[in-house]
Amino acid sequence: MKARLLEILVCPSCGNLHALELKDQEVRDQEIVSGVLVCTHCQAKYPIRDSIPRFVDSDQYADSFGFEWNQFNRVQLDVPGKSNESENTIKEKTNLTPEKVTGKVILDAGAGAGRFAEVISRWGAKDVIAADISSAVVACYRNIGERENVHVIQADLFHLPLRRESFDIVYSIGVLHHTPNTRDAFREVSTFLKSGGFMAIYVYSVTLGMAYTDYLRRITTRIPKRLLYVLSLVSVPLYYVYRVPVIGALLNTVFRISMHPHWRWRWLDTFDWYAPTYQWKHTYPEVFRWFKEAGFVDIDLPNTRH
Repeated sequence: MKARLLEILVCPSCGNLHALELKDQEVRDQEIVSGVLVCTHCQAKYPIRDSIPRFVDSDQYADSFGFEWNQFNRVQLDVPGKSNESENTIKEKTNLTPEKVTGKVILDAGAGAGRFAEVISRWGAKDVIAADISSAVVACYRNIGERENVHVIQADLFHLPLRRESFDIVYSIGVLHHTPNTRDAFREVSTFLKSGGFMAIYVYSVTLGMAYTDYLRRITTRIPKRLLYVLSLVSVPLYYVYRVPVIGALLNTVFRISMHPHWRWRWLDTFDWYAPTYQWKHTYPEVFRWFKEAGFVDIDLPNTRH
């Protein structure tokens, strides 16, 4: 944790009104690696462990993501010169570009292992707060946490320990639909955006292909995560069968797998579809209405293909 993060941290127990005081800190190479954050009003205490402020006691409903991102911690990270898939994805899903993020304070609401925060920080953001409720923050910190402009926190999106209206840009890609209530999560996260700021989200849409996975999810969400992790490995060889015309299309209606060409990415995506506790789907008019209700203007839909 960097000391300047204290400028926007507040106590979530007090309704994001009161500042936090740092105590018993251990500092190493300008990183606060351990300590306690204490509310100046209610005296609530939040530990800093492994350089990460912790505002929740467990992964709660997101335990599958904690497991997932610590197993596949670097699979989706871009390696400049070799892969730019994550960079292309964030451009496609949000319309963000290096020019738009340079010098901005940005919230990644549901950062996982830091896939998109890595891109945003590399593009020149002033500060990127990568927040996630799960133990994925451990992988996120290992990947990008030591960068000067990255701050990793473990916190619930419904109770973020941040000053409201503090961010120039807020984005959440593939996360809000994995919370207990997508709309409520959107409304809560949107309150951290400054007036005139920019917000982008990506959530699953209502499609026939995604609907089929819901039937299987009634079973797969009850399977122990480690067992489902192993079972998802079947997607690696099945990929070649699913590429056969007609046969593959038919099989994909019964058991949907990722068709990503990279085998570890394919394994990750398949596990990701069947493991989460929540996986809501939404329509464009529904999401458009959320933005309108929150007072947004100039609302755009960057991508209608997924």
